[in-house]
Amino acid sequence: MKNLFAAFLFVLLITGCSGGSYTDVSVDKAKELIDSGEVQVLDVRTPDEFAAGHIPGAKLVPLQVIESMLSELDQDEKYLVVCRSGNRSTQASGILEKNGFKNIYNMTGGLNEWKFDLEQ
Repeated sequence: MKNLFAAFLFVLLITGCSGGSYTDVSVDKAKELIDSGEVQVLDVRTPDEFAAGHIPGAKLVPLQVIESMLSELDQDEKYLVVCRSGNRSTQASGILEKNGFKNIYNMTGGLNEWKFDLEQ
């Protein structure tokens, strides 16, 4: 009985401390989220990369300045975070999560794997 109780407490502790984490999504799932209107796209690449082509409707929030732009973002909004390869978007998703954002989707593979239209 003690072992069962200890296991229960351990599971409760793990799940209670995990908080809200961001969700990794594929390019195809990201496209579905965008098409459904469920998310605002945050592009965390540099301004030059963004100008060369970005997902239609995306908001430029470069990783280098994301923490200074947090006040411009709504913590209750659902965000899809994208970059070129998925590295910077993973970092940005972690920053958003650490600052209380709960509805964060990180597009794995980045725009390197994006097979849909971009705008300039």
